[in-house]
Amino acid sequence: MRRLLLSLLLIPLLSHAEPAELDWLELMPREDQKALEAMPEISHDSPEMAGTFGQQGGLKQPAGLPAVMYSKHTVARLDGKTIRLGGYPVPLENDAAGKVTLLFLVPYPGACIHVPPPPPNQIVLVRYPKGIELEDIYEPLWVIGKLHIEAVNNDLAEAAYALDADNVRLVQEADL
Repeated sequence: MRRLLLSLLLIPLLSHAEPAELDWLELMPREDQKALEAMPEISHDSPEMAGTFGQQGGLKQPAGLPAVMYSKHTVARLDGKTIRLGGYPVPLENDAAGKVTLLFLVPYPGACIHVPPPPPNQIVLVRYPKGIELEDIYEPLWVIGKLHIEAVNNDLAEAAYALDADNVRLVQEADL
């Protein structure tokens, strides 16, 4: 009886706990993970990158990369799941107060200027109507919300996932 009572008292506390962190590689099917592990290192100076740095803009992939770098393959079991994902923002839209309400979340900082950028299944469109003040796109974020398999294609990037965020916050030292 005491255990049951204790369990009932803990339920409200557990309902406010953050979901477990999702690793970026979990957004890729296993075949893509294997292809990524086997991929040769790509240099900014390699022939496939020649003339693309600074010309293509945004997160679009240049031609000539291994197929995994264009992958839109997703993981079906993640659709509709509430997740916590850490990453770096690429702001897309602000509200009237200047808070970012729409952004791409990417696994490493500066993805909008590095070549090559992540594949579409490593880019997540985040919708956050409450907005967040961002002073530096090199500061990592935690994003919590419901993940959806949703193809997003705009002038800046292609993403294979979208997330309706309940909470977006800067990563704090205590989180590390």
